[in-house]
This record gives sequence, C-alpha cells and structure tokens, in this order.
Amino acid sequence: MPQEFKLPDVGEGVAEGELLEWLVEPGDTVTEDQPVAKVETDKAAVDVPSPYNGTVKELLAEEGEMVPVGDVIMVYNVEGEDDLEDTTQSGAAESEEPAAADADEAAADTEPAGDTEEVETPSGRVFAPPSARKLARELGVDIAEVEGTGPSGRVTDQDVRAHAEGGDEAEPEPATAEGGDDTAAATESADAGSAGGQAAASTTTTAPQQVEAADREQTLAAPATRKLAEEEGVDLNAVPTDETKDGEPFVTPEAVHEYAQAQQEAQEADAKAMAAGEPMGEPQQREEREPFSGVRQTIADAMAESKYTAPHVTHHDEVDVTALVEARKELKPHAAEKDIKLTYMPFVMKACVAALKEYPIVNSSLDEENEEIVKKHYYNIGVATATDVGLMVPVVKQADRKGLLQLSSEMNELVSKARERSIALEEMRGGTFTITNIGGIGGEYATPIINYPETAILALGEIKKKPRVVTDENGEDSIEIRHVLTLSLSFDHRIIDGAEGAQFTNEVMKYLENPQLLLLE
Repeated sequence: MPQEFKLPDVGEGVAEGELLEWLVEPGDTVTEDQPVAKVETDKAAVDVPSPYNGTVKELLAEEGEMVPVGDVIMVYNVEGEDDLEDTTQSGAAESEEPAAADADEAAADTEPAGDTEEVETPSGRVFAPPSARKLARELGVDIAEVEGTGPSGRVTDQDVRAHAEGGDEAEPEPATAEGGDDTAAATESADAGSAGGQAAASTTTTAPQQVEAADREQTLAAPATRKLAEEEGVDLNAVPTDETKDGEPFVTPEAVHEYAQAQQEAQEADAKAMAAGEPMGEPQQREEREPFSGVRQTIADAMAESKYTAPHVTHHDEVDVTALVEARKELKPHAAEKDIKLTYMPFVMKACVAALKEYPIVNSSLDEENEEIVKKHYYNIGVATATDVGLMVPVVKQADRKGLLQLSSEMNELVSKARERSIALEEMRGGTFTITNIGGIGGEYATPIINYPETAILALGEIKKKPRVVTDENGEDSIEIRHVLTLSLSFDHRIIDGAEGAQFTNEVMKYLENPQLLLLE
C-alpha cells in the first residue's frame, strides 16, 4: 500500500536540512536501509536511508530545497503495489467521480471549490516547500486555502502569489496578462480593492514610472508623509507625482509607499540577477553572491559562539624537531608496507595525549549551568580539516589507547571522509582537544579559535630549516641548521592560566624534541 516518507531527525537538535541530491527516481525499486537522498545538516552531508521495501512513486522535494524535519519528501508503493493512484487525497470526502481524482486534473482545476483536501496529507498538512510557506506568511495568506498546481497538488510560490492577488477567486490572468510584476499587481489589487484584469494592466503600465526617480528641488507634503518618507528611507524630491498644490509638486503617502516598494523590488531583482551570475553594472563593479547557509553558516555560528564565550589567549613557541624528522623518515617506509601514509600528525597527537595526562586542566570543559570544571580522563583528539565547504573536525576517539600506525590509519580515513562529505555526525562529536595544521599551506604562527566547548586548541606551523645554537656533550656551542616547528596554543583563560598553557606547551615540546619518549606512552 502507498506510504509517505517524512524527513527523519538526521542529527541531534537539527530542525531542517538541505536536500543536496536525490539518489533515486520515481519508478526505482528500493530496499530497506538503502540510501535514497543526501541531506546536508550541521557539519556533514548525511545519507538518508529508506524505511521501506518498495517502489518510489513520487519525490516531493527538490534538490537544493531546505526541508524541515517531519515534512513528507517521498511517496512509496510498498508490498508490491505499482499503481499510481493519487495518495495525497487520503482523508478527503468520498468522490462522486473517482476519475476526477487524477493528480494532473486536480492541478489544472482553477475553480475555488474549497477542495483543500487535494493538497493535504492524511494528517491535514499541506504539501508546500518552506519558501512557499514563508511567502504565504509575508503576504498574509492562509496556505491551507491555496490550491496547489505542483506535483500531487504541491503548493508552489506562484500558487501563493496567485491566491494573494485573486483572493477567493484566484484567476491566472491578473498576474500575467500583461507580463507585469506579480508583487506589484498584488499591491495594486489591495489598494484598489479589485482583482480584475484592468487593475493588473494598470499596474503594468505604471510600474516603470514608479521605478523612475524624479529630480526636484522642492516638494510639498504633509508632515505625516514626510515622516513616512524618512521611515522608508525615501527622498521626497525623488518620488514621482502628478499632483500639485499651490502650483508646487505635492506628494501623498500612497506615492511614497509605492515608490519605496518599487525601489525594494528593483533591488531584489538586481540581487537575484547577481546571484544567477548575470553581469550587473561595469566590469569592475561586478559581484558574485552565494548563500550563507548550510555548513558555512554552521561553522560561522560555532566560531562566533566560541570567540564570544571563551576569552582566548594564545601562547607561541618553537621546537627543534630534527630528531622527529629523522624518526619519521625511518618509519615511513615501514608504514607504507602496510598501506599507511605516515605524517607528523600522529606523533603530535601522541605528544599531546602525554601532555594532557600531565596537565588535565587542558583536557577539560566548563559546565556553566552547574558552575563546574569538568576534567576528562579520556582523550578524543580532533584534527581540523580544510574541505571545499569549510573547516570540519573529525575526532579520533580514545587516542591514548592507539599506536602510531593505528592513529595514522584512522585519522587518514576520517580526514578523507570529511573531504568527501561522507563523514557521520558522530565522527565529529565528543572531542576533548583539537589540533590544526596551518603548516600545510605555509603558515608559521596563528591564533586558532577554540573548538568550543573544549578549552584549548594547538596550531602547528610549517617545519622549516633555521639556524640554531647547539651545545654538544662537552658544553661547546655551535650554530647548525635544524628543523624547527612553531606551536600556537589558544586556550580559554577562564579555566587555564597562562602558566599552565606554557607548561603544557613545554611538555608537548619535550616529546617532539625526543620522539623516542613516545615509545614509553
């Protein structure tokens, strides 16, 4: 029997997700737990599995659409049923003519007969994307009264606009008869109290005059009109008017309102054209816009929360890692035999774990609600990873229980999954301390932002050859070319004092200078 599939909760606290890609098409046969869609939420792109065995009947969301958790996104034919009867009319009164229940005929029907059941689910919820719901709220439209013309009666943005323009008798002609702007037509109808074709035609002919600005030195207007113009950010001398008073141009509140609205619509049209990649203005003035949403917005929110919650202090130092460079060079071929790429990061992770055990305050968090500092005796190390959608932090769990090769293998796998956007949310949660590597792009020092609610983050610079004074066994000094690594430790100064931050860094340096000590950990 036909079944609806609602977008499940794909992450703790997630209210909606962006549908990145459909992995199936109508008519495809799917099995339970087979991925049917890819949804982006929080910091990952998540595969959404099918809850049924059956055939995909209909896809009710478009790629790129933000879908609230709980909204129906698919309709299935399960238990071997392949019929294509309309499932969106469940709960409606019994029809006298069953053939009229065809979805295409229902979409084409424009008579306002109150057949809202045709666009409702069995629970009474209207099929409509978030954009249509938002537009309905802005236009003061009850979306339950809008007749949908999309697939299976899905309410589109155009349906909402048509309903707003036509009221109870939504006719298609007023909005499109002369190719006029829909929003302007709706405003004209509201002002004139008419939804007829003449009102739409009037709006079409007057809209260009509203966009054009006048150029006067003096304008007469009532005090209330001047106040309205100030609130709307409109120059009265620029508002077109044919009215006069005592021989001078006279502007009414209605003219101010229409001019302000026309300006806003023109700006919105320009913004849409820019977002679509259409050239605007001179070449040197062209801009490119992209949505501030999804992973990028999530990262921004996390960065802002951390920076404005935890007072950051950054401690910098340098460490001679010549012995570490030699150790990795010696071990690298052995790791390659096991198909493992051995970088410096596993050595740093082991050194940090050893230092965290010595200074547990750095491996802590602050429970502000209970006013308690939580020192953690488990060591989950996050590795900040640059991806094409922003910074992600995969977490290697229980790093203190793993050797160099296991750390390297697990870290490489997680980093690869993050860059492919196939990493699970659980694989980026539960970190107690984070390491970020700016050396890979040639950086040396940094002031990294803490991965809140952790209390510290360590940034690694590029390993560079530098001259250093070296003292031999006889106490003789000499200048040698050494491999030097820069360290930048940012920490939450509410919990960690400057001395503790420096002591922790010194402990990390001890293990990096003498990597053989890691064998004891």
